[in-house]
Amino acid sequence: MKAVILAAGMSTRLRSLIPKPLTTLINGRKIMDYQVERLAGIVGEKNIYVIVGYKKDMIMEAFPNLTFVYNNAYALNNTAKSLHRALSRIDEDTIWTNGDVFFETGALNLLVKSKTSACLVNKNKCGDEEIKYTLNGSGFIDKISKEVKNGLGEAVGINLIKKNDLPNFVRELEKVGEKDYFEKALENLTKNNKIELAAIDIGNNFVKEIDFQEDLVEVESFLKDGK
Repeated sequence: MKAVILAAGMSTRLRSLIPKPLTTLINGRKIMDYQVERLAGIVGEKNIYVIVGYKKDMIMEAFPNLTFVYNNAYALNNTAKSLHRALSRIDEDTIWTNGDVFFETGALNLLVKSKTSACLVNKNKCGDEEIKYTLNGSGFIDKISKEVKNGLGEAVGINLIKKNDLPNFVRELEKVGEKDYFEKALENLTKNNKIELAAIDIGNNFVKEIDFQEDLVEVESFLKDGK
């Protein structure tokens, strides 16, 4: 199994001058410190790929033992194209996460037990900026995007693609638009019945995508409690 961290973005919403994965939390550790530690516990450090772009040298110097893939068009495209650059090199089951997600190991353990490709989700009420999802009659995800109406909760940004689904997913990532999120490719596959995409509830595990300052405050509050 491999893992991919999407870390090419410019951190505009958090208004940071450094790549968001390098954001230092209240205990002095970076977001990406936690990601690498917890992913390495599942796949091994040598099997972690990081997609870099914005100020890539900062990330590469902070984590010299990882495998890096450069998205030279990071300012022009979105997560679909970044993910395509990594997955086109991989031929195994793969976990991937956005580079700004803080998560507990327990959430990863739930994901890797899935028998099908899957997305980690919660059942929270969502705003316009969250990736929302709905399920089909068989209990698999059928819609997944910011535009979903009457969503059942949020897709939290940590996902699993099974080896048998990789070829279709890689082709779809290549086909979608430059500005599309990777969820667009997943949704296209679900609409065409080319993938069974499970929704794995995070349960009591803490998972938070840090888009805005208030998200950072929530993570730091969790860490203050000694987590």
